[in-house]
Amino acid sequence: MVREISAGGVVVQRRGKEWFVAVIEPQREAFVVAKSKKQPALKLVLALPKGLVDPGEKPEQTALREVLEETGITSRVIRKLTDIKYVYVRTWGDKQRVFKIVSFYLLRYEAGQIDAISQDMRIEVKRALWLPLEEVLKKLSYKGERDVVQQAQEYLQSHGEDENGEDENGKDED
Repeated sequence: MVREISAGGVVVQRRGKEWFVAVIEPQREAFVVAKSKKQPALKLVLALPKGLVDPGEKPEQTALREVLEETGITSRVIRKLTDIKYVYVRTWGDKQRVFKIVSFYLLRYEAGQIDAISQDMRIEVKRALWLPLEEVLKKLSYKGERDVVQQAQEYLQSHGEDENGEDENGKDED
């Protein structure tokens, strides 16, 4: 079985008292949900930005690069959240089964405009957008990614970060 190693990020930005998360809508077919035999409905696919680790690259570098490429924003690493592992079958080319490991990092927004991505990246990403954290937990298409966002939420709740990424004593949480 083919193995793939990827990395991605849960990019957070605080607006007032609410956390927002950067998500992408991949440029691929939406899930077909059978409403009825006559009228299948398309379901929006939302995911976290992620991609393959390049040779010589560290996973946290990959996460930052993929976030920039797929969303148009720069961020910084707060901490590693977890690795998720799954098997999928390639729907293109060789149709092989692939064992994939994705390392996810909690990232803090630094700069840039969401969805300001290159035309070349539009082959992969239909759009990037900010969604409230609570909404992301309900709308992400993949359970493993919802679990990762849940971990990010728990970290944010337990660390009391203010709008500057600092704790109540003014110290940066990283």
